[in-house]
Amino acid sequence: MADKPTSGEILGVPYNFDRPSLSRMISSYWKPGEGMLVEKPFGVGYTLNLANWRSWVVVLVAGALLWQQEQSTSEASEESEDEPVEVIVDDGDD
Repeated sequence: MADKPTSGEILGVPYNFDRPSLSRMISSYWKPGEGMLVEKPFGVGYTLNLANWRSWVVVLVAGALLWQQEQSTSEASEESEDEPVEVIVDDGDD
């Protein structure tokens, strides 16, 4: 039986299942002069190139959205705990 390739491309999407070394991990996330997306050091697809300023914009926007979501859920839980709830039951005997 032939050995299966551990890296390559399927339908334009790169994959790499070679065991990553520390230097390969660092060099794959920091590629000056490359675009915003680069091939993942391990797995399938692309990841952010942290040497590109656009990647930092994406990280900051994602962080701000996550922070906003956490704030809104904590405020909603605080509001629901503080106020009593009035329940009206209708007998239907009107």
